[in-house]
Amino acid sequence: MTQAQAQTQAVAPSATRLYRGVIADGVFKVMLGAAFIGGAARLGDLLGVSAWLMIASGVALLIGGGIEIRYVRSRAMGTYMRLMVAYDSGWVLTALVGVLIAWRSGTAGGEVWIGYQTAAPLALAALLIAGMPVRPTHV
Repeated sequence: MTQAQAQTQAVAPSATRLYRGVIADGVFKVMLGAAFIGGAARLGDLLGVSAWLMIASGVALLIGGGIEIRYVRSRAMGTYMRLMVAYDSGWVLTALVGVLIAWRSGTAGGEVWIGYQTAAPLALAALLIAGMPVRPTHV
């Protein structure tokens, strides 16, 4: 192995680590969805959101996380990375908007954030399902 190959291998994350990261992200969404469903009334009260929206968000997270895990080996890792960066950027942005609304004594901050948690996982799932499958490599 040349020095350049060794440096590239040390810097670039292995495909196995990337797959594990995507699976961990999907598992997190599934667990968050289960928590939203299980604690819909209590969490809804804390966030100022109705229980039905918490349940809808939980179901969306279960679907999105499940699809993310299901398609991990059949979609390009670049596609996953772009979608995950977009998803997480939206997550942070809506959390900041929610905090800003609450800070200004508004009551819709929780609805903004939970609304995102309802729509974004379904959009992520749809994009993964519609994405081009990775061609299998024949060795």
